[in-house]
Amino acid sequence: MVLTRQSCSFVRKVVSWRAAASIAWAVLLLPPITAAFVIISRFSPLHPIHSISECLHLLTSTSAILSLILLCGVIVMVGFLNIEYYTVIPNIACSKIALLGQLVHPQHLLNSAVHSIMGLIVGWCAAIVIGGRYHLLGSPCSPNDEYEATQDGFTGDGRRVRLIIMSCCSPGSSSEMCLNEHQLLLLLSGAFVGLSHSVCGVIYNMSYVSFQTVQQFKYLRFKGSLPMVLRCSATQALLSVKNFILFYFFLGYIPRQWVCQSLNLHINSSLHSLDSVAGLLDPPLLFHLWLSATFLLFTWYVTLLLFRIFLTERYSFPVQPTFTEDVDQCLPKVLSGEQPFIVKFLALQDLAQLSRHSPSRRAEVFTLSQPGGHPHNWNAVSRECLSLLADLNQRLVAYHETVATNGRAKSLSTGSERKTSSESSVTSGTEDPMSPKQPFVMKTPASVFARSVAGGPGTPLTAPFTPDLGSPFGSPALRRLTAPVDQCSPWHGTVQSPHVMRRAPKLWSTSTVGSNGNSPPGSPAPPALPSLAQHPAKPSLLTQFLNNRKEQIKNFLSRRVLVAYLFNKLPEASSQALFADSQAHIWALEGLSYLVQASFTEDQFGVVQTTLPSILSCMLLLQEAVDRHFKLPHASSKPTRSGGSLGDSTYKTLRFALRATLKTAIYRITTTFGHHLNAVQMSAEHRKRLQQFLEYKE
Repeated sequence: MVLTRQSCSFVRKVVSWRAAASIAWAVLLLPPITAAFVIISRFSPLHPIHSISECLHLLTSTSAILSLILLCGVIVMVGFLNIEYYTVIPNIACSKIALLGQLVHPQHLLNSAVHSIMGLIVGWCAAIVIGGRYHLLGSPCSPNDEYEATQDGFTGDGRRVRLIIMSCCSPGSSSEMCLNEHQLLLLLSGAFVGLSHSVCGVIYNMSYVSFQTVQQFKYLRFKGSLPMVLRCSATQALLSVKNFILFYFFLGYIPRQWVCQSLNLHINSSLHSLDSVAGLLDPPLLFHLWLSATFLLFTWYVTLLLFRIFLTERYSFPVQPTFTEDVDQCLPKVLSGEQPFIVKFLALQDLAQLSRHSPSRRAEVFTLSQPGGHPHNWNAVSRECLSLLADLNQRLVAYHETVATNGRAKSLSTGSERKTSSESSVTSGTEDPMSPKQPFVMKTPASVFARSVAGGPGTPLTAPFTPDLGSPFGSPALRRLTAPVDQCSPWHGTVQSPHVMRRAPKLWSTSTVGSNGNSPPGSPAPPALPSLAQHPAKPSLLTQFLNNRKEQIKNFLSRRVLVAYLFNKLPEASSQALFADSQAHIWALEGLSYLVQASFTEDQFGVVQTTLPSILSCMLLLQEAVDRHFKLPHASSKPTRSGGSLGDSTYKTLRFALRATLKTAIYRITTTFGHHLNAVQMSAEHRKRLQQFLEYKE
């Protein structure tokens, strides 16, 4: 409970304050952005001075202040949604049906509804600010008054429009109120753009927050990203307006009739309806639709950009606590404890920075505890980094064991033996072969990632990367190859030839001695058969019938093109999901390699030398697994950057960054230690691989 309380305290003190600061800056930037929107929307090249004076008068009016207050509330709500849905590990859909499931998830549907309402509010504020024919939702039905008001609105004289409407809507007037479809179009456009923004957030992983490779000051990063935000806002607004015009052209009568019935408004038959070609081909209308959509997306994208900048700012954890109550906030405790993802990533980022740029903090990592003289700091840091690398290695091994190249499944026993030998080779350099101690097992750190490997290839982590054997699209040959083999079967084990029979295990030995101690060796007492050797009960006829019907339905659906398109897994997405959290492994590799390099001259007590065999073996094992993965199809193909959206696509290239970082880390160690590494105890295979790095042949 202490770790949970401390982590919550860190989130409350650091993460929450950073998010609040980003929202505050977004609110402060809203008035100049709104002023620029007003000037662009109401500027007239023929009367520039008159247009600027009108804009200044409008910005100080009551309606503009009310609109600005509503826009501030929308910005605050967008900031809270960013805090609620952000993630440092992207959620990658490995099939079309998985992406569709994310879109129709109740949580995302609620998020889409909230974004649509906020878009509607922004659209109403934009209509109030633009004025003219967009000012009111209801207008007089008299043809002369409507024509005069429309003409005045087109020239931009907003004050005269208000006088005409007031005269027509006075108590003595008997004219009826008709629907102003121009403002309705602007309101629906805002709601549609908000819905599109929510959908694009799921498709492009806009809630994913990535850390920059090179740390910059917040102002410089914001200034450099502002042109990209403006370009993405304009492009996405253009696409959203195009889709909205198509929607309103075919289905615009539905919201129009509903608004008329709800507000008791009439439709003016003397004007062209806007759900027609003549009504939509209006350049000022299209320009205002695009401008209001750009204004909406730009304010929301600026809020998201500020949130990313503040959240990923480097945080310096103390290596050794100054006071006793701060012991749970020091770097070794944060790395080895149960922490939220953002706290763990900030700690790993700080570890990578201190191992490279801070000699004084590196000395604190190499120090011994007093009293006792134990390297607790180094043990905690190295153990967590090795656990992270072992976690990725286990996932890659599980992936290669369950998914075969070109659709052929590999033998599970062969992979298990290879995995066992690999794990034993990691500890061969640190454990005494004659010691009865258990070998060091590189287990998955459950404190780091909840998606860690808990079992074999059937775990949820490797599920997106493996063919679904229970789906209607798995081939029968693949199901036969990957099906578990009965232990009583003669084909149990690694022997696959039909001409070779594998002997069953003997139930007794020739050296068995009876209870009296003088039983002859050749006459043992037959023990009872184990329960595992008994054959399972035969399924009932009803079960067989249901299974046959199920297989028939699967085979029928597998031949449908649309169903196969939705359920087939995407190989490139599977590879991206496998390395989705590799930013943590990159920092672990950098931190370990730089600390090992610095220990050659700075480690006075030799604490790093005790774990150097484990570090080298773990890196070489991971290098082998990564090389095997990049030999698979679609693993080495670099994805194209998706333009027109603020979604961060750096997770698509994390596997390439990890491979380069891993090779650089090994070269960093071999270049520093040189021929001294020949004295490090490791397996023959790893020594041969390490020799290639020493000779610069890798």
